[in-house]
Amino acid sequence: MKYFTLLFLLFISSNITAQEDSNVQKVIGTIVNDNTLFPIPNANVININKVKGTVTNPRGYFELEAEVNDTLHITLLGYQSLRVRVTNDWIKNGNAKIQLTEKAIALEEVIVKKYNLTGYLEVDSKLIPEKENYRYSISGLPTAYEAGERSPNAFTRVLGSIFNPADMLYNFFGNKPKELKKLKQMKKDDTVRLLLESKFDREMISVLLGVDKKEIAEILQRCNYSESFVQTANDLQILDAISECYEQYKVLTKKHEKYVKE
Repeated sequence: MKYFTLLFLLFISSNITAQEDSNVQKVIGTIVNDNTLFPIPNANVININKVKGTVTNPRGYFELEAEVNDTLHITLLGYQSLRVRVTNDWIKNGNAKIQLTEKAIALEEVIVKKYNLTGYLEVDSKLIPEKENYRYSISGLPTAYEAGERSPNAFTRVLGSIFNPADMLYNFFGNKPKELKKLKQMKKDDTVRLLLESKFDREMISVLLGVDKKEIAEILQRCNYSESFVQTANDLQILDAISECYEQYKVLTKKHEKYVKE
């Protein structure tokens, strides 16, 4: 009797799980080269609205959770990125063929400037420019954060934005609550996280947060991240930096509001 009851419960739970999976709306597509019409494997497909992603299989095929009016962002090295809006017809009709265009890459002339080194370490070490980066901590925050050359202003610049409605950080963090909520979601999805970890062009962060690439660099500079970090970090590290800055901003904002009320 116990054995029968256990089987019955397992059957019920599996049936409920299957029903839940069937209720999830998905889009199906095949990504091909617009010139050869050959399928494109390993293309990254990200649902910007739900912050979920997948990768095309060797036949260019993919399935992804999506609803009507969601936007899919498709990227692959060597191809032009593409955004596709999910329509009701697409969900009803099933598989859609999406064409990607190869990038025409022109190599520009690169001039390599060298230091006039002498071969003597003691002399050459003074000829090579050196930049120092600092990390400052704020009371009430669990971790320190990196600061650039203007390190003495690390605290006052972030704090100043709270008191100044015209400041960029005030406008950015105050006007994009929905986008900033995605920061934690971005790291939960394996495809999105791995894609950000492998990229250095800020494109995906720009798309997911709805900001210009230049804005991203300015935000981090105003949060006192060094120029060397902004230039060399991968997109996942940049995401963590923006997230950390936002958390600091929220803590300081709450302290400011509490102070004003008192």
